[in-house]
Amino acid sequence: MLEDLPRYLTTRELADLIRVKERKVYDLAATGDVPHSRATGKLLFPRDAVLAWIDRAGDTAEDEAERPQVVLGSHDPLLEWALRESGSGLASLFDGSLDGIERFAGKEGIAAGMHVPDSEGDNWNIEQVERHFSFKPVVLIEWAKRRRGLILPAGNPLKIRSLTDMVGRRLTRRQEAAGSHVLLQRKLGEMGIDPSSVVQDGPLVRDEREAALAVFSGEADAAFGLETAARQSRLEFLPVCEERFDLLVGRRDYFEAPFQRLLAFARSSSLAAKADQLGGYDVTKLGTVRFNGY
Repeated sequence: MLEDLPRYLTTRELADLIRVKERKVYDLAATGDVPHSRATGKLLFPRDAVLAWIDRAGDTAEDEAERPQVVLGSHDPLLEWALRESGSGLASLFDGSLDGIERFAGKEGIAAGMHVPDSEGDNWNIEQVERHFSFKPVVLIEWAKRRRGLILPAGNPLKIRSLTDMVGRRLTRRQEAAGSHVLLQRKLGEMGIDPSSVVQDGPLVRDEREAALAVFSGEADAAFGLETAARQSRLEFLPVCEERFDLLVGRRDYFEAPFQRLLAFARSSSLAAKADQLGGYDVTKLGTVRFNGY
């Protein structure tokens, strides 16, 4: 297994890995084609850099082809607004964090939004990105922190005070590829609640707007959604956690004009004012790099 390789490879280990004679490894190092360093006169090859080099060497012309100018992944109201207002020319296809990761891997867009909790600790999205793109030229940047919780009818007639009060109630369902679905299962598990006791016959909704609308129309008793969605529909909001919403983007597309226009606008006072108006957002770390692939 690749992860069992030592952190630094010798010339023989690298030769075995790429199935060439050891003399060829010396030639590659002499021409600077393969990442390497010298310690006390001995050639060493950093494992992660070498694996990234191998991955890049296997890229085809199709891999380098221009991607559609589309932002994939999870729906975010602030991002949706910024895509329109920034003049970036970027379109959107929002159908869940995991769907976005899959489509991004299939080169169906230049970026993907996500808010998937890591399996351990309080971090977000890193685990998913490392699993799929560790040795790819990608960058994960923070878009915003968002407050997520229960969206409830005005006046909270059922007196819901926590997730435990949702047992037996109608909660909107999200597609399994949605980060909110992954997060809800995590939160229910942490509280010892069987998910089947909560998710009853509520409607399936595909974004934050639909989630709030289902509560507003009486189709569901609650939705596990964003504070801003509750505000927009004049509904009650019970906070459960703060999540981090990130954008995964290819390194080349990161520096291209469309994404740079989006980023420039995202750092403007106009976006900060909009985030404050929508509510439930913290954009103070917007643009912070959270992961940098090879």
